[in-house]
Amino acid sequence: MTSPLIRTREADPAAYAALRASGIDSRMAKLYAARGVSSTFTLNSKLDALLAPALLTHIEEAARYLADAIAAKKSLLIVADYDADGATACAVGVRALAAMGARVDFIVPDRFALGYGLTPGVVALAAAHPRGKPDVIITVDNGIASVEGVAAANALGIDVVVTDHHLPGAALPDARVIVNPNQPNDDFPSKSLAGVGVMFYTMLALRAELRARNHFTDRPAPNLADLLDLVALGTVADVVKLDHNNRILVEQGLQRIRLGKCCEGIKALLQVGGRDRSRAVTYDLGFVLGPRINAAGRLEDMAVGIECLTTDDPARAKQLADELDRLNRERRGIESEMREDAFANLAEIDVHTKHAICLFEPHWHQGVVGIVAGRVREKTHRPVIAFASDGSDGLKGSGRSIPALHMRDALDLVTKRHPQLIERFGGHAMAAGLTIKAAAFADFSAAFEQVAREWLTPADLQESIETDGEIAPASLDFDFVRALETQVWGQGFAAPTYLGHFEVLDQRVVGEKHLKLKVSMGGVAFEAMRFGSAESLNTSIDAVFRPSLNTFRGMSTVQLLLDHTA
Repeated sequence: MTSPLIRTREADPAAYAALRASGIDSRMAKLYAARGVSSTFTLNSKLDALLAPALLTHIEEAARYLADAIAAKKSLLIVADYDADGATACAVGVRALAAMGARVDFIVPDRFALGYGLTPGVVALAAAHPRGKPDVIITVDNGIASVEGVAAANALGIDVVVTDHHLPGAALPDARVIVNPNQPNDDFPSKSLAGVGVMFYTMLALRAELRARNHFTDRPAPNLADLLDLVALGTVADVVKLDHNNRILVEQGLQRIRLGKCCEGIKALLQVGGRDRSRAVTYDLGFVLGPRINAAGRLEDMAVGIECLTTDDPARAKQLADELDRLNRERRGIESEMREDAFANLAEIDVHTKHAICLFEPHWHQGVVGIVAGRVREKTHRPVIAFASDGSDGLKGSGRSIPALHMRDALDLVTKRHPQLIERFGGHAMAAGLTIKAAAFADFSAAFEQVAREWLTPADLQESIETDGEIAPASLDFDFVRALETQVWGQGFAAPTYLGHFEVLDQRVVGEKHLKLKVSMGGVAFEAMRFGSAESLNTSIDAVFRPSLNTFRGMSTVQLLLDHTA
């Protein structure tokens, strides 16, 4: 593949000037202005700056309905999704509803056997629940596309409350009520709420409704802010855009984690991941906790992950965290083998002639194809869909896209042109899932390639790396780098990277596949690391780097992480 283009983010001069006038450090003001921040209001991370729940369409109707259900002592069953967003949304619902006096339980369907979302098979499973058929099903992080499943529930006399954030299909399900910022005619300003965020907002509205009914006369109203550790985890792990509203949720959750005011499961997961809870950052949520929770849904049963997040027993939390850690190590092994297969397949393809890539191996694991698709996307800068067999005559696919192609919309167009090719699909701009017949793989690949050819230009297929330009070595002081470390960065609010010219003073391989270096920039020496590559570097290099703090034996020093070198 061709080398990526290095681009510099442009900071709006007016925004920069306004931030400086507000007293923001010049280095931080430049970073913020380059990310669309023009006032200190959008840097406010206090809870009172959150968007009001009432701005979500139908949320007050959902609150009234659930309040009535609690008063009538109806049984509520949460149907959760299989990833970290679904697991945390379920945990938020279970904890909040129980604290408000509801009869609540949950199930996590086997997506390999019953499919994604609230399918008729999942409804049948819910109806046969050991504690009896539920009166109400509440979906979390799914349901907006479950037209058939909701119809099946209605036929059994089960009401459905949908809480979701995915994009809807051509028709909405006939649910009792739907809360989703992305449903038609919803004017909620943040379209990037994760599934856990939608459930959290629904619980806020329910608590307000119950307060208005004087429900909390014999029990204290729950402090729902106590659930923000879960909201932060699901939001970051689902890689939704960290707009202002999501950054508040994440920052508030991280503050609680650092203070130890988080659930026992998160404490235990940080422990098995070897991370310092008091210094938790978004990296820990996205790359330490998230993969361990996801591993349960990818390989076995997400109920393990949900129990880890709902138990208040430290010993049980540690036991479950150990099991999730084991599953994650197993997942990494499976992924490594599948990635080698995928890269071997790529060697047989002239990637330069392709606008999209579809891959399939009969022995691939359904739960890991999404990760493999992401790895191939990173290597090729092409939209990628990886498929695995469903054990019968079908294929389950998971896609990862590039910014210029909206994955779900592309699949929608394929369906409009070839109605028989895709059996079902759903997802977002950057990720989606689908099911096709095994015999349709070649035809689907051709149809998806055609859409990509129409939508993508050669410039779209050229990978680029955005940086924040150059920075004076003296500006990389401890206090500045510590401020960078504690800021909420993530999808849509990228962590700062800089471009620098370095003299390599010393380098050695550590951990078999990493490079530990001592480098000099502008005559100032820095310790540096290049992770994931043990290849020796030239004595003089240009590099894209991220400033970080390296803590060893209680001492923290500035360290540069080299992401791309030339």
